[in-house]
Amino acid sequence: MDFKQALTHGFWRDLPPFRLVLGLCPSLAVTAAAENGLGMGLAVTFVLIFSNMFISLLRRVIPDKVRIASYIVVIATLVVLVELSMKAFFFPLSQQLGIYIPLIVVNCIILGRAEAFASRNPVLISMADGLSVGLGFTVSLTLVGSLREILGSGTWFGMGLFGPGFEPFGFMVKAPGAFLCLGVLLGLMNAWSRRRGEIFVQT
Repeated sequence: MDFKQALTHGFWRDLPPFRLVLGLCPSLAVTAAAENGLGMGLAVTFVLIFSNMFISLLRRVIPDKVRIASYIVVIATLVVLVELSMKAFFFPLSQQLGIYIPLIVVNCIILGRAEAFASRNPVLISMADGLSVGLGFTVSLTLVGSLREILGSGTWFGMGLFGPGFEPFGFMVKAPGAFLCLGVLLGLMNAWSRRRGEIFVQT
């Protein structure tokens, strides 16, 4: 994969959670509002970029037998930085995201990109991969969160969109609404891909 492909593949071909079908836990749990989806997505993007960078830099140094444990140490260090920064500068958002910020450590997207990509590619391409997949994840979570918030609360990023006569679909901001929204979007993307005859090969 060249630099251009690494910088763009995460926006459609390997778009999480719709293509890689990874990171479903935060996709379902924190997307009751667009702000939550955006915040979680940016936090994951930061960790992806820098974990890919460090793992690519150290790929010839880390012994094969302890590579997964080493990756988790790198990822956990970055997650602690993100958690402390959010508590310091974005405290209300960190409270809303709660336990899901520390759980970034075990996010399958990050560990998967470390094992499948960063450990086998140069630094710049690995960072581009992290940026691409991370921003794709951010867009996905923000989209799901936007749809759920608009339909379930009548707001978007906390701003009212409809008049007082609007009856929100409370179902959408609950757990079943997350499954429904994610499933509908996934079905639409798959239908569009089949119509275009796209075939995806995971990297």
